Amino acid sequence: MQKAKLALYGGRPVRDSYLAYGGQWIDDHDIEAVIRILKSDWLTTGPAVSNFEEAMADYVGAKYAVAFSSGTAALHASCFAAGIGENDEVITTPLTFAASANCILYVGGKPVFADVDSATCNISPSSIRESINENTKAIITVDFTGQPIEYEEVLEIAKEFGLVLISDAAHALGASYKGKMVGSMCDMTIFSFHPVKHITTGEGGMVTTDNKDYYEKLLLFRNHGIVRDPDKLENNPGPWFYEIQRLGFNYRITDFQSALGLSQLGKLPGFLKKRREYSSRYTEAFDKIDGVITPFQNRDGNSSWHLYILRLDPAVLSADRAEIFKALQKENIGVNVHYIPVYWHPYYQQLGYRKGICPNAEEAYGSILTLPLFPKMSIKDVEDVIDGVKKVISYYTVM
Repeated sequence: MQKAKLALYGGRPVRDSYLAYGGQWIDDHDIEAVIRILKSDWLTTGPAVSNFEEAMADYVGAKYAVAFSSGTAALHASCFAAGIGENDEVITTPLTFAASANCILYVGGKPVFADVDSATCNISPSSIRESINENTKAIITVDFTGQPIEYEEVLEIAKEFGLVLISDAAHALGASYKGKMVGSMCDMTIFSFHPVKHITTGEGGMVTTDNKDYYEKLLLFRNHGIVRDPDKLENNPGPWFYEIQRLGFNYRITDFQSALGLSQLGKLPGFLKKRREYSSRYTEAFDKIDGVITPFQNRDGNSSWHLYILRLDPAVLSADRAEIFKALQKENIGVNVHYIPVYWHPYYQQLGYRKGICPNAEEAYGSILTLPLFPKMSIKDVEDVIDGVKKVISYYTVM
């Protein structure tokens, strides 16, 4: 059978326009919610922030939620609230965006990279256990692509060794594990509201927790470390007075961002439905073709499908990942790669980390491709992705 000529070599692409791997969906209701705030007396931290926090806490089943200017700021704040400092080690995954590890460095701690499970690409509980020593203070997990980690086992490890468990659930808003919502199980859970995530505030993040002490520290940290409560002041010469008692940051989110987030949160069930439907279509289409391996899903978790990642099978392909990546891009399919192992970056290499420490993560990185997946895609967009992948993989499949 003659193979279709790839756009990379002068053929006609499967699409006339470029389809990005992710994107937001803003409608008139969202815009009107923001306009109402812009016409009000509040622009920065006001009632919309509290409303958004309460709605998020209620959605995930947590007692408290604190909004931040970004998911990275939320991670930084979580490390502060956990009391991580100089000489403290924090175990995390290398298969993530660098913020999951950078936040440890921000507070003076040391990231320790545990390997991932070769099937799920989530952090391996056994590798976590092997990485614990007398300096270990906390664990930061990542629900990679939206698939929940093995929460039950990791929670047991954290409890056994007295470690703070922080979940980076930037991929996992709306996901659940054994019937429990992600955001309700750990000491602290962070979410991101970047435009490619499940809901957006432009930039923004959130920490959910059931711990009142962490909650109060998070509030303190996002506003310069300022204390206004008269009962907590060291000096109180008058009602105008406030004190900076800890070094904090300006990590506040705005009221108009929060209004957008609250409006988006109401649409989350519909967004999740589309992500799951499109992922199912991909898996059905790719499950039985040579050259690619579809994502393994743990039966205990219900993924929120932030990303859909295929693994390439080099045993049956005549081209490497870079060639296939370029070919799909030329077909106007906006594939991406998530992620470069964190410790491969030059900054981490300068800190003394070396390649080879997490072989499962490195092997996964060498073969993965992220396909477009977001709610605003149409069924035609999904079919174009399927056609593009089949066209390119078929071309490079060794007969």
